[in-house]
Amino acid sequence: MLNKVRPALGRVLTPIGRAVARTGVSPNAITTVGTAGVATGALILFPRGEFFWGTMVITAFVLFDMLDGAVARVTGKISKFGAFLDSTMDRVADAAIFSGLMIGLYRDGQEQLAAVALYCLVSGVVVSYAKARAEGLGYTCDVGIAERAERLIVALVAAGFHGLGVPYILAFALWVLAVLSTVTVGQRFATVYRQAASGAGNGAPEAAAPAPRPAAKAGPERRP
Repeated sequence: MLNKVRPALGRVLTPIGRAVARTGVSPNAITTVGTAGVATGALILFPRGEFFWGTMVITAFVLFDMLDGAVARVTGKISKFGAFLDSTMDRVADAAIFSGLMIGLYRDGQEQLAAVALYCLVSGVVVSYAKARAEGLGYTCDVGIAERAERLIVALVAAGFHGLGVPYILAFALWVLAVLSTVTVGQRFATVYRQAASGAGNGAPEAAAPAPRPAAKAGPERRP
């Protein structure tokens, strides 16, 4: 849903990426530091009930982490390992955010809502894995009403307002995320199933494909 604003966001981040690149910081270092900051804010502040300040720390490091792709482009340090590291660290950050919410809610005595946060964590992992696995098999899977960016925005905005004392907003947001994530998983299953049934794409059973599999894209990128 946010794909339409990404080109504009890229134009904003590119000049910042050039400035950061002049410091000599590598894209992989930015990815690692950004993820470490997100995990620290989520797993230390959320469990203590500091939802507002936890959200502020996480948001700062999420914005910092967005620079890795910009720095990679302006320095030409685009690599398959960088793409792998970036995607893997995204999963770590997501796990930390929803785990922190789950622990914080459980400690507040909101066991049911903590269970919903756990469901959001698991379903989010399935959403990401479904796309990665589909593309690894040669299918396209760029569908879904709630991709990672949407999930993070909803969760963090709600957690921040919850920390300011706004009632029911976090509960509402987590239930909405649970539903939207489930719908997104269904959308991706349906999309891949249609391609498999029609023989579209490059998908084929792994055992029947001894030849090298064609790449899904023309060249490596930081964010597949």
